[in-house]
Amino acid sequence: MVLPRTYWRWSAGTQLARLPATMAPLAFTLLATAITGSYRLGGVMMAVFVAAELAGAVPAGRLLDRIGPARGLMALLACAGLMFGGLTIAATAHLPGPVLPALVVVPGAIAGGLSGGFRTLLAGTVSDAQLPRAVAVDAMILEGVLIAGPLVVSLGSLAGSLVPLAMMALAYLLSAALVPQAQAEFRLPHKEKLPIAAAAPWLACQFAIGHLLSTIEVAPLPLVQRLGAGPELAGFVIAVLSGASILGGGLYAWRTPSFAPRRQARVLLAGFITGGSIVAANLDWAGLFTGAALIGVCTGPLVTIASVRLQRLLPEGRRAEGFSLSFAIQGTGFAIGSLTLGLLPLQLVPALGVVSSAAACAMLALPISREGQHDRRGRGTGDVRLAESGH
Repeated sequence: MVLPRTYWRWSAGTQLARLPATMAPLAFTLLATAITGSYRLGGVMMAVFVAAELAGAVPAGRLLDRIGPARGLMALLACAGLMFGGLTIAATAHLPGPVLPALVVVPGAIAGGLSGGFRTLLAGTVSDAQLPRAVAVDAMILEGVLIAGPLVVSLGSLAGSLVPLAMMALAYLLSAALVPQAQAEFRLPHKEKLPIAAAAPWLACQFAIGHLLSTIEVAPLPLVQRLGAGPELAGFVIAVLSGASILGGGLYAWRTPSFAPRRQARVLLAGFITGGSIVAANLDWAGLFTGAALIGVCTGPLVTIASVRLQRLLPEGRRAEGFSLSFAIQGTGFAIGSLTLGLLPLQLVPALGVVSSAAACAMLALPISREGQHDRRGRGTGDVRLAESGH
């Protein structure tokens, strides 16, 4: 099943909107070091940016639902681009340190809603039958964006410490130009409430994904150091995790299993539980790489299933808000996993990620009647048919 040309335009806009957030940690650090001689201000800027992302995700998504996701995305992306342009000028003017963190609040809050807005537009870009493959392919490309962000900053910094900020502004403006124009119509939100109870198991999956991934992505250095290795091997852990995630997403896009989505998710969460337990058990290098690979190969398919099921559940007029909530929950899981790394013994950090995965798995084992009611209410016949067939 070949994805249409409109999907690739949507994908290009989506990846450009994601790129600045992946560039931000290194870009802020380089900027702070150039201005103050220390990286600490960069850490503060990143913390403010992430906090604004999480706090602004749901309000930004609600705004997109109210004014129309395409029109809203173009406005928000243009605003974020201009704000990063202003940040570049402010850094050039050597303004006092507290000014720079304050200037990332607005683009951070905007960034929190972009994922939900673009994910909402995907429904009008591909058919229902193409949706699982489209989401799986997007999950694969996302891994490439996560890798590309720091590389782009490194290359841009060769021309100056402010260049990465200007590149982030440009990425947002280019993304705005790629928002599907045909979907820029005005849409009033539906009065339906978000089906939180029905969506809870899938939101729990999103939390578990963020929580367990953070225990690997944030901790590669201590994980290799406890095995007696130096920092030069830390990157291999991330490479295994990302490579396995791309592989898992590709396999799922190529051949989606025929059994029910809840059962698929439970199998994948079992992979999370096993992989996290192996990493926590400290079973030498084979255990570390096996655990990371198992978590990675399950990530892409689990992201796809949770995203598709949420789309089936969310009222059309509140999808941007719902997907933004999902983004915020996954980000919260990632933040909690990162925080535990600084507070708890290393072996307990992935173990808590295992607990999150087990809780999500248990929620998926509960009766599905309430989800089924929401899944069919207000949907077209195509959605009902797909829901009944397990896709």
